[in-house]
Amino acid sequence: MKIHPLYLNGEFVTTDQHFSVRNPATAEVFAEMSAVDRPRLKRAIQDAHAAFAGWRALTAKARGEFLHKIANELERRRDEIARTMTLEAGKPLAQSLGELAMTVDHLHWFAEEARRGYGRVIPHQTDGKRNLVVKTPIGVVGAIGPWNFPLVLGVRKVAPALAAGCTAILKPASATPLCNVAFAEACHAAGLPKGVFQLAAGSAGEIAAEFLENPLLRKISFTGSTEVGRSLIAGAAAQIKPLSLELGGLNPVLVFDDADLEKAVDGAMVAKFRNTGQSCIAANRIYVQRGLYDLFVRRLVEKTKALKVGDGLEPDVQVGPLIDEKAVQKALEHIADAVQHGARVLCGGKRLDRPGWFLEATVLADVPKESLCLREETFAPVAAVRPFETEAEAIEAANEAPFGLAAYAFTSDLSRAFRLMEQVETGMLAINDGLPTTTNAPFGGVKQSGWGRELGSEGLDAFLETKHVSIGI
Repeated sequence: MKIHPLYLNGEFVTTDQHFSVRNPATAEVFAEMSAVDRPRLKRAIQDAHAAFAGWRALTAKARGEFLHKIANELERRRDEIARTMTLEAGKPLAQSLGELAMTVDHLHWFAEEARRGYGRVIPHQTDGKRNLVVKTPIGVVGAIGPWNFPLVLGVRKVAPALAAGCTAILKPASATPLCNVAFAEACHAAGLPKGVFQLAAGSAGEIAAEFLENPLLRKISFTGSTEVGRSLIAGAAAQIKPLSLELGGLNPVLVFDDADLEKAVDGAMVAKFRNTGQSCIAANRIYVQRGLYDLFVRRLVEKTKALKVGDGLEPDVQVGPLIDEKAVQKALEHIADAVQHGARVLCGGKRLDRPGWFLEATVLADVPKESLCLREETFAPVAAVRPFETEAEAIEAANEAPFGLAAYAFTSDLSRAFRLMEQVETGMLAINDGLPTTTNAPFGGVKQSGWGRELGSEGLDAFLETKHVSIGI
């Protein structure tokens, strides 16, 4: 069985330490991935620091040209990389191709955005002085990616870091490292200078500890659970190390009586079942106004029953396996808890009788507010629906969670849409839209959903320091 390499200081390195990668559709090991130890990671950070001076000295245009080349190489290998992603993450092949397309788009966007790391000239207030603001790259960046969107969410950190003039070390999720090896190969094929980008898989605890404690590493960007985010915040305190954190969500969907029924159901389906429900912006709590409730639930069940669940490499599959057995058990626990509290299972609710980690696409109706699935991320193809009476009640329900990553609302009332924009506590609000993410708009949350923003112009700024320069003349 092939042992896939790390990418360290311009070389592909296979180590004696390695770990297994399983296919969620079969639960079988199909590859091995090399693991970095802490001394070698420390050297990688030193190499990234050594490469930083030369990389930051390049023009923004030159850095952008490297990113364009990497994007083109990924596009050239799109079918192969998408298949690898489906094998390790389980997602349907069409969705893997979509993730690769968004990855390419991110790279092209930040290749151009590199030229727009603007400072400014400030009108002076004191005679004999002039005041400027300049933006400078922060330094070596440690990026920690998740398993659910294993390629795009790593590149979402690395691309702006490189565009800003930083060097970066990416730690991929241990469940899904292989598409990141392909990304490293694309960087190598593009001729990226050694040490500018490195791939370091292995122990999450050891890698995070070195990232936090090594003074040469100047910033950490992390996507993952709120629990791990808290531990990074605590660890960063010693050096006051900057963090960008994209953490958990408990995302509400608000469907009002005046919504277009088909648009609302289709939007909820995308928001809930895309990536098998394993998305940080997935719909976790679906609230429907009483007048539309029965019609909405009936149509949601019809469309959910029509979803094809299976191996992501099978034709026309829309819902793949969950990432592992633990994820299946958590989903089943949430379903059982909702039923115990009085919810109705209208379809699904059971695991599939086949190898791998499959769960039927599920709709729960009349879900009581104390149910686990309305208080914790389910991260599975389980749609929990609950009625509401008034707009004020819906907004209160949306805001009562300690998280605020994304929210969705379906309404034909423009005045209501503006009230929701102002009152719903969230980093992203999608109105009559089930998929709000786009490369040129900021992505991130409020409350316990994280710190900072990715994508858009904010995505580049996250890796730049702001410096005031006062000049006596």
